[in-house]
Amino acid sequence: MCFSPRSTFLVFSLVILASLSGLGQDPHNPLGTLSGIDTVESHGAIVRVIVRGEDHKLLDQQAVVRLNNLTDKTNYNSTTDDRAQAILPSLSTGKYDVEISSFGYVTQHLTQLIGTATGSFPLEIVLKHDPAAVNLNDVASKLSPKVRKQVQRGVTYLKSGDFKRAEKELQAAERDEPASPEISFLLGYLYLQRKENDSAKKYLEQSAAADPRNVQTLTMLGKLYTAQKDYAGARKALEQAVAIDPDAWNAQYLLGNSCLLLKDYAPASEHAQIAIAKGKGAAGEAYLVLGQSEAHLNHNEPAILALQSYLQHNPSGPNTAQVQSYITWLEHRAEDVKKGTHTVATTTFSVEHVIQAEDNIDELRLAAKGWAPVGVDDAKPAVAADTPCQGDQVVTQAGKRVKELVENVSKFAATEDVMHENLDAAGHAVSHENRRFDYSVEISESQGFPGVDEYRAAHGDVSDFPDNIATRGFPTLAMVFHPSLRDDFQMTCEGLGQWKNQATWLVYFRQRDDKPNRIHDYRVGPGTYPADLKGRAWIAAENFQIVHIESELVSPNRKIQLLTEHQVVDYGPVLFAARKEQLWLPKNADIYMDFQRKRFHRRHSFDHFLLFAVESNSKDKAPVANSTVDKPQPPADQGPKQ
Repeated sequence: MCFSPRSTFLVFSLVILASLSGLGQDPHNPLGTLSGIDTVESHGAIVRVIVRGEDHKLLDQQAVVRLNNLTDKTNYNSTTDDRAQAILPSLSTGKYDVEISSFGYVTQHLTQLIGTATGSFPLEIVLKHDPAAVNLNDVASKLSPKVRKQVQRGVTYLKSGDFKRAEKELQAAERDEPASPEISFLLGYLYLQRKENDSAKKYLEQSAAADPRNVQTLTMLGKLYTAQKDYAGARKALEQAVAIDPDAWNAQYLLGNSCLLLKDYAPASEHAQIAIAKGKGAAGEAYLVLGQSEAHLNHNEPAILALQSYLQHNPSGPNTAQVQSYITWLEHRAEDVKKGTHTVATTTFSVEHVIQAEDNIDELRLAAKGWAPVGVDDAKPAVAADTPCQGDQVVTQAGKRVKELVENVSKFAATEDVMHENLDAAGHAVSHENRRFDYSVEISESQGFPGVDEYRAAHGDVSDFPDNIATRGFPTLAMVFHPSLRDDFQMTCEGLGQWKNQATWLVYFRQRDDKPNRIHDYRVGPGTYPADLKGRAWIAAENFQIVHIESELVSPNRKIQLLTEHQVVDYGPVLFAARKEQLWLPKNADIYMDFQRKRFHRRHSFDHFLLFAVESNSKDKAPVANSTVDKPQPPADQGPKQ
């Protein structure tokens, strides 16, 4: 891997191998053989869906059925007829996400595997009433007869999911009565369903301004503000709603969630408890807000009970595993309190679970950091109060040490041991494996920029690494201080501290927004995704060598489901006797990641170093084939024995 202004030092590759063979189910007993079911011409498989209500009778209103082929990304849509049946023919084989929705009911999702192109696949779905559903009945009662008919037609189309026709009718009504808060509310609801949030916000704010005591409008507006991460705006709208109607449990629940996201935990807990009491079993989601709020208040037992209640109300929810992991972490924290070994932990377990289900899981996984080291912004190490730091000098001298490494080393080799652990939320290993590689590094310099290429002899493909995730580039994390790269980062000398009883200068660094990221990215399939870093380096006061460095992401990258990455690298001296030279090389590198819905810890340990001599000091030349090899002689009190 050759470094250039656009290349990277650390690359994470992910290869997912999936097979759909054997995914088919028995195509016998097709619905087409039942009486009263139509015969359908199809050039592929057929999915027949019958939708029922909670009383198990055929649903007496239209439902929308959407199929998304997760294999080839094709989509199929249909609506139920007067027999509550939807037929989707000519389907290709693959794995499908099936979504069934109807106004006033909770949307259902299920997975259907189609392994044959000739079968008929029956599905029978029971929809449950949504206790938080918007009431669209009698919205048009205050309008003129002509406009009322337009609005009623629009509401009918809204209920059936025909948003295009609903928009046409409601816009016509708006032209006749542009100041109507009822019509503005319906348009806001329409655009919210279509996920056109800017238009939804415009109409809902317009409706709330015209009718500031409409609890339903204020509640929907608070929900929208939350989706747009305007938590303060959401709190204001929802406080107004509960002031008008304290029994509005959904508004109480959403208000508690807003307070939680604003890290105001006591009122978050209070409103969640009100929602649970007023909702009478319908406010199961409020237990999640209550549990998190109590956890932040360090009330371990109430937090655990609330989260367990959430799981009872949502046994198959999308974030069940994450909540269970968090309960485990809280139980360990409670045990630490009993033992007297607990120190109050700062957690960031907040969830934004109102609009987008995938975002819910991601926010939930950004939970208590019991499984990973404390973030570089969360705990600043102690420094001497009476020792000023000459930041420019420290950064410059550290950069000289890094540049000397680039200039003096062409190639070195080592034995690399990789230890990989999959972790739960409490940081406990649930699986463990080890790998060993013959490892070598070539360092070069072109047009002033350092270049580092890593090799693993007869190994090193993505498939050779645990979980098919290749982690590379740890030797070069210190290159952030190289003179050609350090201006890409904001750097602050925090003071004089210690690392393993050695006086060290602490320097904080962060990728600048106005500079290119030239040091760190992820490669997932054919795509490359830059990952900006921030971190802290411990630089020896006596010689300005970097002895320890930690880094993490500036922000998560949800496109590739990368939520957390924390690197910890230790450097140490290695003495090569033949050249009478001591070089500072990586000894250990740890990485903690939450990537692709998995948490893991991986340690790379380097040992048995070999240094290759070269014919020339020019770093644009590769090592010669007959170069000599110098084995290291570690100091008597450290390093491996040869």
